[in-house]
Amino acid sequence: PAPSSRPLGARLAPSLALGTALGLGLLIAGLAVSKGLERFRMADRSITVKGLAERSVEADYATWTLAFRRGGNSFAEVQQALKADRDRVVGFLKSAGFKDDEIQVRPLEVQDLFSREYAQANQPFRYNGNGRVLVKSTRVGAVAQAALAVDPLVAAGVALEPGNGPWYELRGFNTVKAPLLTEATRNAREQGLRFAAEAGASLGPLRNANQGVITISGEDEGDDRASRMKRLRVVSTFEYELR
Repeated sequence: PAPSSRPLGARLAPSLALGTALGLGLLIAGLAVSKGLERFRMADRSITVKGLAERSVEADYATWTLAFRRGGNSFAEVQQALKADRDRVVGFLKSAGFKDDEIQVRPLEVQDLFSREYAQANQPFRYNGNGRVLVKSTRVGAVAQAALAVDPLVAAGVALEPGNGPWYELRGFNTVKAPLLTEATRNAREQGLRFAAEAGASLGPLRNANQGVITISGEDEGDDRASRMKRLRVVSTFEYELR
């Protein structure tokens, strides 16, 4: 075939442009693999990055249920024993510094086991009773300390039910939500700036944003509600224009 009459520079320009685009795409792909870039779109020159933010926060509200039981063959004796146990529990809590508005006393319950439809003849006791006293307080430190000091109650004969430690809540969630999202946004923008600089581009305006879901978990093993320290975590997604 006859040689092209187009100048050499004109013939090389499309190839150079394609090579530059491919090179930029390969560089971005490498960055994505090595640093977790969420998405890069060559067609409209945009990148999507994720911003991570984590924070440990102490719970600001505690609920502690002190449950106790008694059994016997006399209804009156079981009821009186439960009342004495309840008085001991309330006295213990007040000696620990809790106020009346932080203590909730629930009614005593006594059940006749022989009156049940499927009652068993070999029941050791006819009556089984239980009582509960609740502590609800914003003084989570005081609740945690008292929960570790119940030995005097046990020594006094109060049969506390196991597994009823304090539950901790983070009711002031909204006060830590905004700083957490701000940190995630800053983290994502820093990643976007770094990706853009290494790709030889500049970071443009924000196109889209998704704040993500803030998760709250306990730092201790087991039930999250039993953990006094809460771990907050959010992953937000942002799409920026590249220039």
